[in-house]
Amino acid sequence: MAGDDLLASLEAVSERFNFGEYEAKAYLTILEHGQVTASEIADYTDIPQPRVYDTVRSLSDIGLVELQESRPMKVLALDPAEAFDDLQESLDTLVDGLEQQYTQPARGTEAVSLVKSRPTILRYLSEVIDSANYELMLSLTPELLERFESQLRRQYEEGVAIELLISPAADVEDPAESDYDDLASTVKQRRGVTTPVVAVADGRYSIYATRESLKGDTDRYGVIFDRSELGFLVSMFMNTVLWTTAETVRTDGEELTFPRRYGTIRRAIADMVDLDGEFYATIEGRDVLTGEELVVEGKVVDASITSSLEEASLVVETDEGRVTVGGQVAALEDIESFEIRIGRDSPPEPAD
Repeated sequence: MAGDDLLASLEAVSERFNFGEYEAKAYLTILEHGQVTASEIADYTDIPQPRVYDTVRSLSDIGLVELQESRPMKVLALDPAEAFDDLQESLDTLVDGLEQQYTQPARGTEAVSLVKSRPTILRYLSEVIDSANYELMLSLTPELLERFESQLRRQYEEGVAIELLISPAADVEDPAESDYDDLASTVKQRRGVTTPVVAVADGRYSIYATRESLKGDTDRYGVIFDRSELGFLVSMFMNTVLWTTAETVRTDGEELTFPRRYGTIRRAIADMVDLDGEFYATIEGRDVLTGEELVVEGKVVDASITSSLEEASLVVETDEGRVTVGGQVAALEDIESFEIRIGRDSPPEPAD
């Protein structure tokens, strides 16, 4: 499609969709009742009586309603499938032309990005889910869970440990009638209707978005930490604020298999505390005092975590003696961990 044709098509679509607040309210009211008068529209909505006539004539001009010039004037709903049929064809043609015009942008690798577009937030959510290699933490609405269900199922089948929080609890599907067993290692529900949308992959690549950002409200934003160590901020928030104030719906429990790989020390310790027997650890991290990156391995001789999940640490018996291991930005322990591997019989092999 030529450039002039594209411009004309865009202008035509923009004109057709030039809906103001009054047009949108009036149109939905007309669809609901099938046939209404101008005064009835004013009664059903908060549109001022003097504005009703201009509003319905605007809807009639773009072919969405029919006006019967009687006394009083009646407004009749048209079948949306017919009213929007020509627009659908125009949109299909327009999108094909825009695709030909489209140049894939070169996306940077900024450590932190702020986005305000609903489609962009959804795209990043999808990317975070797909990028997880071994650990994924999520706070989703039931609608988002349905949207990303196939991706979660695929990741879970690939062995990614998924911790899923769904809110508000009142809208959460009954576990007996759900497929939660095929979607996540642990599922929780939370009452709060303002619970933010969160996704953290492997403790690093993460997104935090307001609930409003996915409703189209004005207060919309999402923050992306692109494979950055700053991702632990979102992980900490998820662990200490959201996860601890939610009710467990289902969990793997004793079905956990080892060796397992963790991006957060809290989840590693929580799994060990719930199970009996001996554990061995391989820790990739750095010395708290010198900042030197290192790998330590040995038998886990102690694992502790507070009920609030704010403090968590491991004690590992290595060939050089015992070392204490904390999570990211640890200060009291010997080692700040980046990645933890836990095994049953011996320390797992470190990552390549």
